[in-house]
Amino acid sequence: MKKLVLFDIDGTIMNTDGGGAISCQRALETLFDRPVSLDNYQMSGKTDTQIVLELMEREGVARDVTMGKLDAICELYIEGLEREVVGWDPEICPGISPLLDRLSEMSDVLLGLLTGNIERGARVKLNRVGLWDYFKTGAFGDRTPERHMLPGVAQRIAEEQTGQRFVQKDIVVIGDTPNDILCGRDLDVKAIAVATGSFDLDTLASYDPDYLFEDLSDTDGVIEAVME
Repeated sequence: MKKLVLFDIDGTIMNTDGGGAISCQRALETLFDRPVSLDNYQMSGKTDTQIVLELMEREGVARDVTMGKLDAICELYIEGLEREVVGWDPEICPGISPLLDRLSEMSDVLLGLLTGNIERGARVKLNRVGLWDYFKTGAFGDRTPERHMLPGVAQRIAEEQTGQRFVQKDIVVIGDTPNDILCGRDLDVKAIAVATGSFDLDTLASYDPDYLFEDLSDTDGVIEAVME
């Protein structure tokens, strides 16, 4: 295999208009027995672990206290998400389905996820649109609170799975936020940014990704960027 290709989920693969935020909020309110506000809080580009730590810090709860409840938070969140997802009308972002079809047929590509979602949450979301089975590896938001650590986690897992080394531009991160562009910079990974989430082309361009697309509907162009 030549390339480890890692997709973000929210805003890159699919859009759910903030789906999952309410389940997170309700889980926190239940466990901490207090209102938890989402006002003026930006979730995009963060891990689920980071989100719950920051939300509770805003409510005056120390990080170590929140970390002690993290497993229980995840359980309640998943229970709520499984109920919530039934009512979603999620949108698969342009070009995703044909792109995944093509990449999954390439013997020199290992497809994975690099997402702030906890793994069970990622599965719930992607199963809702029938895309979970494309991905054979990945790094998720329950492994670390910091997104910049996820590429290294994904690299180690992929190497353990395949017995092969993936270094620098062999690793491709595809995402819709500045954090997706920046997270693998210390490993010199290839960053492909796409403006299908909450950040426009000009904003994403200012973070100097290796490639930038309005969406991923140019399948040949995106594959060329991935494999170059």
